[in-house]
Amino acid sequence: MYIKKILLIIAIVGIVVCGIFAYTVYGAIFSPNTAFDNDEAYLFVASDATFDDVKNDIAPLLEDVDAFVSVANRKGYTQNIKSGRFVIKKGMSNNDIINTIRISNTPVKIAFNNQERVENLAGRIATQIETDSLSLLLAMKDPNFLKANGFTDQTALTMYIPNSYELFWNTSADDFRDRMLKEHKRFWNDTRKAKAKLLKLTPQEVYTVASIVQKETAKVEERPRVAGVYLNRLKKGIKLDADPTIIYAMKNKANDWDMVVKRVLYKDLETDSPYNTYRNAGVPPGPIFMPDISSIDAVLNAEKHGYYYFVADVERFGYHKFAKTLSQHNANSAAYKRWISRQGVRR
Repeated sequence: MYIKKILLIIAIVGIVVCGIFAYTVYGAIFSPNTAFDNDEAYLFVASDATFDDVKNDIAPLLEDVDAFVSVANRKGYTQNIKSGRFVIKKGMSNNDIINTIRISNTPVKIAFNNQERVENLAGRIATQIETDSLSLLLAMKDPNFLKANGFTDQTALTMYIPNSYELFWNTSADDFRDRMLKEHKRFWNDTRKAKAKLLKLTPQEVYTVASIVQKETAKVEERPRVAGVYLNRLKKGIKLDADPTIIYAMKNKANDWDMVVKRVLYKDLETDSPYNTYRNAGVPPGPIFMPDISSIDAVLNAEKHGYYYFVADVERFGYHKFAKTLSQHNANSAAYKRWISRQGVRR
């Protein structure tokens, strides 16, 4: 009888201990373990991250780091780290968190526009995804890739259509470049290519003209008219005579991309560069800037008119005065030069 009581006590104690153990394990796995007040937080796991890296990065988001580590070991996550951007929601349990950072890589939305060179674009993208700017630049300027896809070092920027895109944060440099090539091909659909063909321009040349148009005017509604001027000049075989190309040529020749030029002088027009449209006829070898889609479409849908000249309108700042004849343009230009001289702008 005494032995039976002892066995019963042992069984009861065992049940209690097992219950406590089960409760502890259940709590570690399924109880909420977040320490932030927002609805969600983000965890970025690098491609070469170790579990210690993940633990250190996620620690500020957790109430109990040890419990997280215990569950991570139980679920085999410590030996199978996945890189990416993960959304941790308020009130998640360790089980939910591990499942999330193991399989739920969430895309990021990147955006870019108005970059002057591929180098600038690489720097801009590097602030939005994991890969660094040098890796991006090497991928973007890979001569084999450019040649295989019909680009040159001068036209490489034309492959990138400014917009916002969704992709994974841990996208590699090569994968980013390849994705942008697909977006380029999608943008240049049959309709746009047909319009470019009617203008007797390639898509790269349209992009390049658009880069000049946008540098000439910030007014979106004026861009089709400015584009019409340049297309008229191209049709007549007249040099574009675009001041923004002079500024780009000066920067390019000096390799000084921080150079600020507020006023183009007559001596600048002699700059020896293929981008100098005062010395060279036709479209420059590549864009001087990354134009908006509105500027590209402004070229493709340029206003049809008889203007060949334009100059800044000092009565309506931001806009331009257009002229069909050189004498009319010279009068408009003289008024502008008198105004800018009064402002004391020398360079």
